Formats: sequence, structure tokens, C-alpha cells
Amino acid sequence: MKIVVIGGTGLIGSKLVKNLRERGHDARPASPNTGVNSITREGLAEAMDGAEVVVDVSNAPSWEDQAVLDFFETSTRNLLAAEAAAGVRHHVALSVVGSERLPANGYFRAKVAQENLIKASSIPYTVLRATQFFEFVGGIAQSATEGDEVRLSPALIQPMASDDVAAALTDVVLAAPANGTLEVAGPEAMPLDELIRRYFRATHDTRKVIPDVHARYFGDVLDDQSLTPLGSNPRLAPTRFEDWLARSTTPTQR
Repeated sequence: MKIVVIGGTGLIGSKLVKNLRERGHDARPASPNTGVNSITREGLAEAMDGAEVVVDVSNAPSWEDQAVLDFFETSTRNLLAAEAAAGVRHHVALSVVGSERLPANGYFRAKVAQENLIKASSIPYTVLRATQFFEFVGGIAQSATEGDEVRLSPALIQPMASDDVAAALTDVVLAAPANGTLEVAGPEAMPLDELIRRYFRATHDTRKVIPDVHARYFGDVLDDQSLTPLGSNPRLAPTRFEDWLARSTTPTQR
């Protein structure tokens, strides 16, 4: 089966392409690096030719509020139009758990807009919402740092490994369209401030983590439902944070 992965050269996309090829499918990474641009439509029609499934794991080059909204709306409209013309039978998109619950954040508003366009399309679809990745925990800490202190909400977060995101996506891609939204999360919910403490202990970081219920997470004040799945039956990934830390000598910073 020919499967086009938009954003297929990135963190999740490259893992997904590898997984699908190992299962015997013709997985094609599509990104500006491979001559396919979902904004300008360069190479888009050619990439879609003969594809049965299109997976969108692309990300915006800028997270400024209007820029990220423009990216996801323009890209998604172009993808859906090209898919309709090519007879694609399943559109899969990766989104974020809690997007509609964090309205002060322009990125999350843009993901909700993307989801709404997909749902309004005539193409059968599945949206997979994932929780935050372990790989970006360092970036969360950096965003909340003032001097030697890191002020973070004690609200619950349920992060997961990017490998597990790709594994969940692989199963979604090879299944029938859900025509709805699925959720995947890490195996353990924990307070956000405690997550960063665990990360600092493992990486020998001496910054002090201070719990603060008023601390904002990329613009929003959190509660225990903000970053955890609300669905009745989310898929729970197998990799625990400590196990990931033990094998990750250079976690990615964002």
C-alpha cells in the first residue's frame, strides 16, 4: 500500500516511515526536503498519485500565533484538495491532547482549526491526539526558567516517548478510518513540576523547581485535565519516563 507521510523527514515522520516500510508498505516521506511542499503545493499532486493513505505529521516553521494558524489552515486545505483529486481513502493527522482546553496558546488554537478542517472534509479520517513527548521536557523546563529557578504548575501531565507515538500512528494508519479522534498517552500521569525534577536529577541539573499553581504553560494556566487524555479509552504507551531517561544520553532540547 502506498502511504504518503507529510512531514516524513521529521522526528515522528521518519520513525513512522521506517515502521511502515518494515511492515512491507510503500511509505513515501514528503516534505520540502523531498520536493513536496504543502504550502506552495509544489510536488503535491505527484506525491498523491496512487496513494491510499496520507498521514500529516508536519509542523509549522514559526509558532507565532498568526503564522502557525496560517500554516496549518493552508497546508491542510491543500492536502485535502489534493487527496480528493487523487482518490485518497484515509487521511490521518497527528494532533495534541488538550488542544481545545488551552485557548491562550496560538499553536493549540491552530491544531484545533486543523482538526475542524479535516472533520468537515469528505475524506475518511482519523485524528490521533498525543500527549507531550519526553524529548521536549528540556524545552519545557527552559521556557519556565528565570535565573536558577524553574517555576512550574503542579498540574498533571502524561508524557510519552516519540517512538511510542510513531508506533501508535503506525497502527492507526493500517486500520480502517475511525472518522473520529483517538488519544494516546504515556503510562504514568505525574505533576509537571515533578516531571522536571526527575529530568533534572537524571541530567544533573542544579536548577531549583518551584511549584506554582499560577505558573503558565506556554500561555495557559493548567489544571489536572489540561494535559491528560479525557477520552474513555486512551491508548497507553509502554515506555516509562525513567526507562527513557536511562537510554537517552542526549535528550532533545526545544
